[in-house]
This record gives sequence, C-alpha cells and structure tokens, in this order.
Amino acid sequence: MLNLPFPVRDANASSGNKNLGQLPEWDLSDLYTSEKAPELKRDLDWLHSACAEFAADYEGKLATLDAAGLLECIRRDEAISTTAGRIMSYAGLRYYQMTTDGGRAKFMSDCQEKVTSSTTPLVFFSLELNRLDEGALTAMYAENADLARYKPVLDRIRAMKPYQLSDELEKFLHDLGVVGDAWERLFDETIAGLTFTVDGDDLNIEGTLNLLTEQDRSKRESAARELARVFGENIRTFARVHNTQAKEKEVIDRWRKMPTAQTGRHLSNDVEPEVVEALRNAVVAAYPKLSHRYYELKRKWLGLERMQVWDRNAPLPMEATRLVDWDEARDTVMGAYAAFDPRMADLAQPFFERGWIDAGVKPGKAPGAFAHPTVTTVHPYVMLNYLGKPRDVMTLAHELGHGVHQRLAADQGELLSSTPLTLAETASVFGEMLTFRRMLEGAKTQAERKVLLAGKVEDMINTVVRQIAFYDFECKLHAARREGELTPDDINALWMSVQAQSLGEAFDFMEGYETFWAYIPHFIHSPFYVYAYAFGDGLVNALYAVYEENPDGFQDKYFDLLKAGGSKHHKELLAPFGLDASDPAFWDKGLSMISGMIDELEAMEG
Repeated sequence: MLNLPFPVRDANASSGNKNLGQLPEWDLSDLYTSEKAPELKRDLDWLHSACAEFAADYEGKLATLDAAGLLECIRRDEAISTTAGRIMSYAGLRYYQMTTDGGRAKFMSDCQEKVTSSTTPLVFFSLELNRLDEGALTAMYAENADLARYKPVLDRIRAMKPYQLSDELEKFLHDLGVVGDAWERLFDETIAGLTFTVDGDDLNIEGTLNLLTEQDRSKRESAARELARVFGENIRTFARVHNTQAKEKEVIDRWRKMPTAQTGRHLSNDVEPEVVEALRNAVVAAYPKLSHRYYELKRKWLGLERMQVWDRNAPLPMEATRLVDWDEARDTVMGAYAAFDPRMADLAQPFFERGWIDAGVKPGKAPGAFAHPTVTTVHPYVMLNYLGKPRDVMTLAHELGHGVHQRLAADQGELLSSTPLTLAETASVFGEMLTFRRMLEGAKTQAERKVLLAGKVEDMINTVVRQIAFYDFECKLHAARREGELTPDDINALWMSVQAQSLGEAFDFMEGYETFWAYIPHFIHSPFYVYAYAFGDGLVNALYAVYEENPDGFQDKYFDLLKAGGSKHHKELLAPFGLDASDPAFWDKGLSMISGMIDELEAMEG
C-alpha cells in the first residue's frame, strides 16, 4: 500500500534569469542536509527493518485482526510510507535540479532500488486487504471511528481487487518497477541534454520553447524549426521509449485483465470512466466554438492569411513586450490570493521566504513546472523555469495553488492527503483564475483588457482543448501499440490526426511539427494524466461561477474542499456547491465560461 509522493507536473509551463531580480532556489535541508546525512542513513536502515517487521507481524494474518489491530497495522504502514516518501522526495528533487549530473542520477537510482528492495515485503498488504470480507470491514468501521477515517483509502485499494494477480506475481512486478523507472530517466536525461541553436545562441528546451511566445515572428519560426530539427534527430530514441512504456503497460493490463488502457488511471483518480468520457465528448464537441473560433480571431489580429504552428502562442500585436521581474510576479499573485482570503496568502508566504521555490532556468534543470508535496510531515516544494513572461506569472499562481492545497491537505496524514489527479488541479487553476481576475480589474484601457482576456482564453484552450487532444493521442497510441511495434512515422501520424481537429482551419502545419509529441513528459511519466487538466479547468470554471453568483460563505466551503485531500469522492466534495461532475451538463457550464470570453473578444471587434 506504499504511497510515494510525486510531483504534479505541468505541461504548459513556459520557462529565466536576465533582469528578473533575485530568483529563489530550493533549500532541501528540511528533508535532509546532504547525501551523506546521518539522518538519511538512519531512515534507510529504519525503513528496511520496519518493512521486515511489518511483514513478520502481519503477513497471512490480516483476516484475524480486530478493528484496533487493523488500525494499528494501517498506521504502521502510514509511517513506512512517510519515511520512504521523504527519502525519494529528497533524491528526486536534487535530481530535478540537475538531471544531467551523473552523481545525482546515481543517488536517485540507488535510493529507488533500496526503497523498492525494502518495501517488497509489503506487497502482501494490499493483496490481503482485498481478500477481507466486506461485511466484516463494515462492522469494524462502525465499531472504530479512527479506523473508519481510512475507509476511502481502503476503498481505493479494494477497487483494484478484480485486477489483482497472485502474491508472487505482484511481488515480481513491484521489483520490476525500477526497470520502468529507468526508461523514464532516459527520457528525462535525453530531453534535458538537448541543445538547440537559434540565431547563434545555444539554448536548452525551456529557453527554446519560450521563444515561441516572442513578439518577433521570425524568431518564433526559427525556434519552431530548430525544435523540429532536434526532435527529428532524436526521434528514434523517443519512439523507443514510448514503444517500450506502452508495451509494458499493455502486458501488465492484459495480465490484470483491465478492460481498457485507461482503466488504471481512472481507478487511481477515483473517477468513473463515464465521467471522463462525458468530459472528453463535451470538449471535442466544443472545439468549433472554442479553439476554432478563437484562432480565427487571432489570425485576423496577427494579419495573416494562414497561421503556422509557431503563431499559436504568439503575443498579440498590441501586446507590450516586457519582462515581469520576480518581485512583481510575487506581489501580483500574493495580492490576488490575499484579496480572496488572507488565509490563502498566509499559506503561500513561506514558499517565498524559506527556500520552497526553485525558480531560475539552469543548465540540466528539469523542464516545465511542478509542485511536489513531499510528505505531510515536511512541506511541498515548487519548481518553476521563470523567464519573466506574463504566462510565467500565471504558472507561479498555478503552482502556488498546488502548494497551498498540499499544505491544507497535509493534516489528513500521509495516506489520506493525496488528492486524485482530477481534483489535484482545483486549487492550482483556481489560483490562476484569482490572479487573472485581479489583473483584469486593474486593466486601464480596452486594449489592455483585450490582451488579458485573449491570454486567459489561450491558457484555457491550452488547458482544456490541447490536453483533451493529448488524451485522444494517447488513447490512439496505446490502442495502436497493442497491434504491434510503432515506427516514428506511425506515432507522428497519430499526433497529426488530433492536431488539425483540435486547432481548426486557421492553421497550416510545418514539416517537422509531426514530431512535437516527443517532448511531453506526461505521456511517459503518467499515461492518461492529461485529462486531469481539462477536468480541473472545467471544475474551477463551474466553482468560480458559483463564487460570483453567491460569494457569501464560499471561502470556508472552498477551504473545506482543499483540506479534505483524498478523504472524499468528487461527488461528496462538490455537493456543498450544488455541483455534480457526473452530470454531462456540468461540463457545458465550465466550457461556456470560455465561450463567453470569446464572445466578449468578438464584440470588441464589432
């Protein structure tokens, strides 16, 4: 039942250092002071003995425990999860700071192998939990309120019961996990090690992707073509990683008799397949009134006959090119948080003051942005690649939202704090919305309002339309891989099959764009993760509409939602707001907010 934390990675984060002020760096000493720290050796030794003792005390005996005995057992497992999570958080965060450093990569790999080896004896735990009689469990919940707190955790474990293998095979798969991790590391190290040369400057992937938001169109084109060139040179490596990961998943799913490639993700997200299907269908049906309509507007604003892929995230012609320094970004986000509720700003403040954010772009640093919850006895860490673009301010608002959520949920304890991905994006997207609304209120001219609205619409399209297109690509990729090995051209064709559909008639696609699937980390690290972004955006749009309609008492209900962590199902969490994600009309409510903003932009043209 080991519950290791993982970073919440964000695909759309842009990534800097020039004229931005003093950018913060992580202080990881709250986890451990160094690789050689005696506390780290102590915890590794404790973990090994604690897992062995746990197995000796409980293997083959779970069915004999009374309510108090089962509670004690779960609490011991929770302590093991906390220590293992602390070790891997430290090793992982050091690695993300410089993925090209061989010493850091080795340290993380060694820690992973030690943790995996130590925790292998625990594999029996979830298997035996799944064999417990439901009636006996229900009676124990009624008898012991402290045990009943853990019911959501046990329910999620027991949802895997139909797909459980023999004890011996489950242990084999647990041990084999480090091999899959090695393919993820190959992907990370390959991406971080790529060099792109644009107009004589050598850049990493973050710096190059950032050029796609430059005002100068020729600079955007140069960056896009260089991305295509470098991806093309490395495409066989990326195709091998995707083929291997997808095949490994197919084999495991087949042995587990999972009905679809997506089933495992839906189970881990505690969300019903029909809810995800309703979301996907609502977004795809809305492509014409969202992305197609918006990009046609943007084509006119840019004065183009046809848009190219390097124009998708271009700034508007009337948009002033300026860098937002770190202090201004912090003040903007903190002001928006405080205006909503001072408690929210108080929770965010330590991130800036105590080394909980690593913001600068550095050689070898992992791309993108994430918030890592670490463990509930420490605190989250936020990673950014901050280049001073207005979008980077939104990324800061987004990641701080994750951090606030993770801090609030920590009181639930290690096993109950972890929020399913579908709800993990709630606070992050809500933080973005608060920041956007504050900036919109401060707009001094119609042109400034137009730029802000267009920027928000683009972010929402990237979060909803683009991520659902990613989801469709993954569905096609995994289905095709079940029929046999995929060549790079095969994967390229699958990628292009969703691009024109989602972006619309305004675009032409340059040669080489078909390889742009290669750099998306979610496809490798967390298959089918991406629909969580669209889920979160739709959910927040609906929540924000409730807030605008009836703000009285909203903050307390919102904080209760965040504090719940993973202790409640999405249906129960949304009920106080009068919302229900299983209602297909729910998604239309969220999508209509985006459509309404496009209506306003079209009216400005009139």
